[in-house]
Amino acid sequence: MHKNTICIWYDKDAEAAARFYAELFPDSAVTRVSHAPGDYPSGHKGDVLTVEFTVCGIPCLGLNGGPAFSQSEAFSFQISTEDQAETDRYWDAIVGNGGQESACGWCKDRWGVSWQITPRTLMEALAAGGAEAARAFEAMMQMRKIDVAAIDAARKG
Repeated sequence: MHKNTICIWYDKDAEAAARFYAELFPDSAVTRVSHAPGDYPSGHKGDVLTVEFTVCGIPCLGLNGGPAFSQSEAFSFQISTEDQAETDRYWDAIVGNGGQESACGWCKDRWGVSWQITPRTLMEALAAGGAEAARAFEAMMQMRKIDVAAIDAARKG
């Protein structure tokens, strides 16, 4: 067991979500599926109750807790990408699988979990500070999916 594990509440599809993440991201896997030993408020004995998985090496637990709580942007996974091709691949997989676009590199998967698909060049620009960061930030604020070439152009001025 890990000392710290991220627990993500799903209505009923924790296993499907975990398998999707495991197929999409490197260093990701479904490691255990546990079934309910008895009936519970949002399920029955034998239903999938929890799913242990990793996303890019981060340990997670998916809990099929029912509809009582929903996802919000207050929690998100931030995935660092190297180039436009990697950015497009993750973005298109999440949005194209029943998800939805948001602003500034954020999107949601079909289970409502928020993702920041963030090219490294954007983070480097923001870390640089000053005019370079301001230009990159202004460019980012106009985007949904991050356009690496546009961020690089903004960095240069």
